[in-house]
Amino acid sequence: MILDSPVNKAGRLKAVYVRTEQGVLFEVKPHVRIPRTYKRFAGIILQLLQKLSITAVGRREKLLRVIKNPVTLYLPANSMKIGFSHSSEKLVNMQKHLATVCNDSDTVFVLGAMAHGKIDCDYIEDFVAISGYPLSAAYCISRICEALSTNWNIL
Repeated sequence: MILDSPVNKAGRLKAVYVRTEQGVLFEVKPHVRIPRTYKRFAGIILQLLQKLSITAVGRREKLLRVIKNPVTLYLPANSMKIGFSHSSEKLVNMQKHLATVCNDSDTVFVLGAMAHGKIDCDYIEDFVAISGYPLSAAYCISRICEALSTNWNIL
């Protein structure tokens, strides 16, 4: 979803990091096209975990690669780090909130894609809720992308 967004197509997305339930951390380049079917997706992820990287055909560029923990080694210095949790007491309007925190500095968004539990990260500076209801990570990402597109006038 985020890789297909106008925010990414406009070149504003710098990186995507994913941590598996087993603690494996990998980087996804913004211009990667993730397979649409589960069978192909599972094959790519299996190859990534076995070979530690996926290289573009005909080029030496690594599109996906397993990287060392912690993720903070790869985050921009002095960036604002925002975590999302429906249990946060700080319920915000996403567009208004981003207008105040995402001016000229880099912003990192941290989402959990687990069914239960909460994000346990000591590097997050601000935990917010964007709805009074539990939302899927995919829907949260779509709300973030929509707010960023509006704030940055990306059509």
